[in-house]
Amino acid sequence: MKQIKRLFRMHRIFVVQELKRMTEYKGDFIVGVVGFLLAQVANLLFLWIIFTQVPDLMGWSMNEVVFIYGFSLIPKGLDHLLFDNLWNIGFFIVRKGDFDKYLTRPVDTLFHVMVEKLQIDAFGELLTGIALVCVTLPQLAISWSVLKVALALLVIPFCTLIYTGIKTITAAIAFWVKRSGNIIYMFYMVHDFAKYPVTIYNNAVRFVITYIIPFAFTAYFPAVYILRDENPLFCIGLTVLISAAVMALGIFVWHRGISAYESAGS
Repeated sequence: MKQIKRLFRMHRIFVVQELKRMTEYKGDFIVGVVGFLLAQVANLLFLWIIFTQVPDLMGWSMNEVVFIYGFSLIPKGLDHLLFDNLWNIGFFIVRKGDFDKYLTRPVDTLFHVMVEKLQIDAFGELLTGIALVCVTLPQLAISWSVLKVALALLVIPFCTLIYTGIKTITAAIAFWVKRSGNIIYMFYMVHDFAKYPVTIYNNAVRFVITYIIPFAFTAYFPAVYILRDENPLFCIGLTVLISAAVMALGIFVWHRGISAYESAGS
């Protein structure tokens, strides 16, 4: 327990340092945020061009598609904010032999890696997602209830765990091959499909992003329940179960990887 408290103190110190760094290197921070916003503007402009030519996209209105797009950025942003240090495991830490420091401390290595760093630039992603959701909500005829509000808020951390679980699995591959950053990147690129309704894709893509790399549960299926009141047991219940399963698999692969880990150096 003392070690965990010490880790959280270290985490708070790191947050303060990151905030200080952000103020010292405001140019880098602003360029990063502006770059992200420009990319989102380009994507939204592409959607607008499509909807000037068609009244709907496979039965989805523009406001509904933008809502799904915005909702997808919230769990993605939370994962980016809290657990992005896993990328460093895949790219650098294991390959350089720096993972040894985590093994010398009497705390779970995965927990230590996760709480060690905070990615402040993720706020751009989070704020964009929240803004898009807030802008589209008044334009949508959603039948709200206390239960729906509670489920909509409850499902977000579980959507986040899907990202984190997939990142944990792919980062842990580095314990065998020393560098798995490209594998993480390859899997993460699939999440772009989750920003839009899965019904616009062919059956193969639909199957992959629903049951193989289940990013469809990070935005589309929760949004189906929120927007259309359809099948909460599947849309919300299965999201919770899949997130728990993916994260459990990530923890399992991580600890198997630890047992196979051999220190490396550059």
